[in-house]
Amino acid sequence: MASGLAGWADLFIKVLDKLPLTLLMLGLSLFFSIILGVFVAIVRIQKQPVLYQLATFYLSFTRCTPLLVQLFLVYFGLPQLLLAFNIDINSWDRLVFLVIAFSFHTAAYLSEVFRSAYLAVGRDQLEAAYSVGMSYPQALFRIILPQAFVISLPNLGNNIIELLKDTSLAFTIGIIDIMGQVRIILGNNHGMGMFQIYVVISLVYWGTCILIESAIGFLENIFKKGRVSISRQ
Repeated sequence: MASGLAGWADLFIKVLDKLPLTLLMLGLSLFFSIILGVFVAIVRIQKQPVLYQLATFYLSFTRCTPLLVQLFLVYFGLPQLLLAFNIDINSWDRLVFLVIAFSFHTAAYLSEVFRSAYLAVGRDQLEAAYSVGMSYPQALFRIILPQAFVISLPNLGNNIIELLKDTSLAFTIGIIDIMGQVRIILGNNHGMGMFQIYVVISLVYWGTCILIESAIGFLENIFKKGRVSISRQ
């Protein structure tokens, strides 16, 4: 392995080459986990008889089992389960299985973030919406969820960062993301230069997390300004 600045630069280039795939996994998993998280949060708030029990079981299982186990259950177990119903998904891309597992895992935590944010908005907002003739879905999407989203931003940012770090498990099912790229580099160099490689990947994760934190902070400032300007009118 080359030493000096050229060696470090070469390592950064090789690791950064797989960053778009890592960000794709992050984006897709976050998108579906937000949708599922909002749904589970509403189910738990409304306490629908059957759905509430299912949501509680789902949260308990997801929070009490490691993500790696859940990933293996989806990747190895789901195809066998569906094959019993003559549904063959073995040809699906590995990325699909990863997004399914990560979405279900992250949604469990986001549902609690959204539920607490929903409750923080206050029942009076919902009653005000009903007083002007809105239905519950209209009040939910026009009034409650926009305010809850702003309240949930700090915790949402923390969960996005956790999800980014969780993507490092993708290589366990054969997806070559930035962590998988590191494993390949180590294999090609017979373990030589391990310190430099892990310093590089640490800096890449760290830098990406800083960008995520900055984006969340930017959104918080925008929404805070909007709320202040409305309150002054």
